[in-house]
Amino acid sequence: MKAKELRDLSRAELREKEDELRREIFDLRFKHGTRQLDDTAAVKRTRKDLARVLTIAKQKDLAEG
Repeated sequence: MKAKELRDLSRAELREKEDELRREIFDLRFKHGTRQLDDTAAVKRTRKDLARVLTIAKQKDLAEG
């Protein structure tokens, strides 16, 4: 997911994306713990995507005032 794409989303859409990514991280970590996860790099990618969403949400908050 690109930061440019995230900047086009509204504040509500960013919140939805954040919730979705948090659920995905939970599922991936659970699968990793039970040895059912094939792509272990997916956890790292998802965490970075979540960080991007949170960063852009913070930037929008600061820009609004």
